[in-house]
Amino acid sequence: MSEPSRSRVFVTRVIPALGLDRITSACDADVWRDPLPPSREVLLAKVAGCDGVLSLLSEQIDAQFMDAAGPQLKVISNFAVGFNNVDVAEATRRGIRVGNTPDVLTEATADMAFGLLLAASRRIVEGQDYIRSGRWKTWEPLGHIGVDLPGKTIGIVGMGRIGHALARRCHGGWGMRVLYHDRLRDLEAERKLSAEPVEFDDLLAQSDFISVHTDLNESTRGLFDRAAFRKMKPTAVFINTARGPIHHQLDLYHALRDSEIFAAGLDVTDPEPIASDDPLLTLPNCVIAPHVASATISSRNGMAEIAADNLLAGLNDEPLRCWVNPG
Repeated sequence: MSEPSRSRVFVTRVIPALGLDRITSACDADVWRDPLPPSREVLLAKVAGCDGVLSLLSEQIDAQFMDAAGPQLKVISNFAVGFNNVDVAEATRRGIRVGNTPDVLTEATADMAFGLLLAASRRIVEGQDYIRSGRWKTWEPLGHIGVDLPGKTIGIVGMGRIGHALARRCHGGWGMRVLYHDRLRDLEAERKLSAEPVEFDDLLAQSDFISVHTDLNESTRGLFDRAAFRKMKPTAVFINTARGPIHHQLDLYHALRDSEIFAAGLDVTDPEPIASDDPLLTLPNCVIAPHVASATISSRNGMAEIAADNLLAGLNDEPLRCWVNPG
């Protein structure tokens, strides 16, 4: 008697073993082991005949992708909190379950946002470059002066889990006033952190630090453009750990170059990776990290575990642990 067939899945990159080992044990899994993502042509060929796919943000999961996979495709497990790379409406129309990996990277991302805030405000990377280039000759009374943090105002754009976690750090640790802009009220933040819901323009005008934690959608794409930066204080620091297209990159460059704002800290760019000739890379007052906010052991292991849970549940026609399109 032959053994029952195992589900075919394609995993678009190597993920932590905590999740990957479960997938390879339970499925006929094809794992893309190259450090760079597969090309579009290779991706479409690899997913042909698959019952499930574990994807990253670098993969565009659209109707063409779903056509290439075939009608037996049951589940798309996205190894990320966001899922703007997935055409969720099209997947839902086809009865394909979509999963993501929220919650486990909340604290790590909030830490990264604050780390960028501190590095940009106190010019830490600029100082390191100053030393490594051999320019540090003496202690300078007027050299490398940054902006203070205690008692200042933090503006949170998108008061979800990560925005709330950053607000908690800023209010509790540095005594900051918390402003936030979101379509939904965060009553807990208002009660425990004295957070104040404000209109977007008021947040721009009043905040000393502005940190972006909103989803990427049609209303937030390009939200931070030249007009927005010009409404900010010249001493303001802009932080984005959400999605690169939420800020207009060339407009940010001009705002930093022309001292319309003091500094910026980015974990995300548009495009990713950032082009080697992007003018932002020429500015000492812009700190850029390579999209690593979730890069801690516990966060990445947690993401791998949830992604595997979602994939295996979808293959077994069971509810996903973190289900983007239930019902």
